[in-house]
Amino acid sequence: MIVTILIIAVTVIVSILAFSNHDIFRRLAFNAYDIKHFKNSYRFLSYALIHADWIHLLVNMMVLYSFGRNVEVYYGYNFGSKGILYFILLYIGGAALSTLPSYGKHKDDYSYTAVGASGAVSAVVFASIIFDPWSKLIIFPIPIGIPAILFGFLYLIYSWYMGKKNIDNVGHDAHFWGAVFGFVFTIILKPALFGHLLSILTGRF
Repeated sequence: MIVTILIIAVTVIVSILAFSNHDIFRRLAFNAYDIKHFKNSYRFLSYALIHADWIHLLVNMMVLYSFGRNVEVYYGYNFGSKGILYFILLYIGGAALSTLPSYGKHKDDYSYTAVGASGAVSAVVFASIIFDPWSKLIIFPIPIGIPAILFGFLYLIYSWYMGKKNIDNVGHDAHFWGAVFGFVFTIILKPALFGHLLSILTGRF
């Protein structure tokens, strides 16, 4: 749980600083044009430390707090002393790899920017689904819990569809690919987890 708390603390501090300092915001935001033409590759990660507004920050950090603590425990149980390292790689990898499709689309578009930890958080959420697919998620305003595996399936469809439509300023591509990364990365670390997941799912029917 320590790593999750540390990530949240650093992200909140940097985001708050960026709220009141546009230069910090500009320097840390994901900008594919800047990465390609000025070689500022650090933006593949730094954008996850800043957010568009307080709601954006609070939602991402609340979700990370809810799922990150459990995933840290699961990783520790399954990977032993390497669990913390793998959890850090899960988060960093989710942040970096979730932006690659956007980089490909916008590397020559100077005006395109993106911020927020959503890609990394999605990776953590979908890693948790592998370990506990039937856990219930409460999503406002739906008054009943939704099984995590069902939420994950619907979330992927929605993110893929909205990413194709491209009708708002939300980084749906990052959500989708961050989620895919979190799932695949965890399975690669321990392939037996996929069979375990299937046994949990089929055991309910």
